[in-house]
Amino acid sequence: MSASTVVNLRSIDPPLRDVDLSNLDFGNCPVRDLISQIGGKWSVLLLETLAKRPYRFGELRRLVPDISQRMLTQTLRDLQRDGYVDREVFPTKPPSVEYRMTELGRSLYVPLAQLLNWAEANHEAVRAARTRFDQSPD
Repeated sequence: MSASTVVNLRSIDPPLRDVDLSNLDFGNCPVRDLISQIGGKWSVLLLETLAKRPYRFGELRRLVPDISQRMLTQTLRDLQRDGYVDREVFPTKPPSVEYRMTELGRSLYVPLAQLLNWAEANHEAVRAARTRFDQSPD
């Protein structure tokens, strides 16, 4: 496959959303609100990992080795706050904490997985487009 080949992962076009942007309350926009929370690279990686099975904090830290402990803690809290992830503390010494995806998180993961598959399939085409754009005289 050439670098500019576009891979369409669906054989049918999804229905277009009919949104009147002129009447949209951008201060209370559900799309902006939710996408801003899950759009970060750490959130996506953690949701991808937790989709497989529950993990302890230390396991997550090893699975995503370039994330700092502080950023892992904050991202897990954000995902927990939004209802995508549950945190369970086990009464061991020292206490053990496990994170798992909730039903809401699983419902988010369905379309997120499609986006991740699309990104992997089309990464080279996007990189080629960037190179062409950056090299154009305009």
